[in-house]
Amino acid sequence: MTEVVITGRGVVTSLGESPDDFFDALLGRRSGIADGVGACTEFDAESVMTPKEARRSDRFSHFAIAAAQQAWDEAAPEGFDPERAAVIIGTGVGGLGTLERETLAWLNEGDRAVSPMFVPMMMPNAAAGLIAMRFGIEGPGFSVASACATGGHAIGEGKRMIERGDADIVIAGGSEAAITNVCLAAFKRMGAMSKSGLSCPFDARRDGFILGEGAGVFVLEREDHARARGARIYGRLAGYGASNDAFHITMPDEEGRGAIRSMRRALEDAGAQPQDVGYINAHGTSTPYNDRIETLAIKSVFGDNGGAPPVSSTKSAIGHLLGAAGAVEAVVSLSAIERGILPPTLNLEEPDPECDLDYVPDGPREAPGLTTVLSNSFGFGGQNATLVLTGA
Repeated sequence: MTEVVITGRGVVTSLGESPDDFFDALLGRRSGIADGVGACTEFDAESVMTPKEARRSDRFSHFAIAAAQQAWDEAAPEGFDPERAAVIIGTGVGGLGTLERETLAWLNEGDRAVSPMFVPMMMPNAAAGLIAMRFGIEGPGFSVASACATGGHAIGEGKRMIERGDADIVIAGGSEAAITNVCLAAFKRMGAMSKSGLSCPFDARRDGFILGEGAGVFVLEREDHARARGARIYGRLAGYGASNDAFHITMPDEEGRGAIRSMRRALEDAGAQPQDVGYINAHGTSTPYNDRIETLAIKSVFGDNGGAPPVSSTKSAIGHLLGAAGAVEAVVSLSAIERGILPPTLNLEEPDPECDLDYVPDGPREAPGLTTVLSNSFGFGGQNATLVLTGA
């Protein structure tokens, strides 16, 4: 059996631009949400690329490159075979900022106002291509898109790529930069965003999500390959499950059947039982339907009589990163195992009677001996991804 391990980690979020700084901020109960969004206001693209490179790529690619560079530096795979390395970087919407800006330029000024770099900046696979060029990766490379499940799917499919023997090392994750005028307007028109400006998953006051941005990236590696080169192993990607609700384009299945299948498949893939899981990093969007149905699904898998482990939502601190959410939350899940401590769910002050699990509202909480964490990601389109991470 092929074991897949994690040898590098990287994040860009509104609360920090390294895995350790980000996790410290979560443990400090800090919020990266301001003025109704979780924007990465301190991020400087030119810290990881030249001004020319920054001008010729979209913000979602900037985030992806920054997170990938962190992960690659940690993994330090010197002398790797470029044909045995791969890249899977997902995004929910790709270069939306570029699309909005160039469309306005065309409407206002005509054809010649449109940048010749419009297409390569906008396309969803741009980040994967730029990362491959940056590190000289010549194996498979592409983007995946499954809305808010994208990051989980990208990492899970990276695991499958290694298991199939298609690569020894994979850069996998998700990136999103969708805080644009048109995207904000679209989600508001859907009624999906919070009118109160508060991200409060599982709270009775929740009325929608807060839009965030950023990226999360892992370097995944075949275990024997990592050990042969003396790499530090941060943890294992033990399980991956995916499913479709086949129910509604935006609403989750009312009985959580897709989420249940996704979690059960991930546990089966990991060879784990529900009682092995010590913490769940929930999708936890702060929307009325998701939080109630995810709670129902967790209880179905883990038991309705106190069988579920503690659960918390990272989105309470940074908002919803769409295609990057699952990848950033996988980094959080791994940090929880490494540190033996659970990050809190912020703003949980009026518990919803239908959301009656332990959401760690009083956290951070010590969790000595934590070895196994489950991370959920559920997307519009009814597409679900679940990852199971374990310690090194």
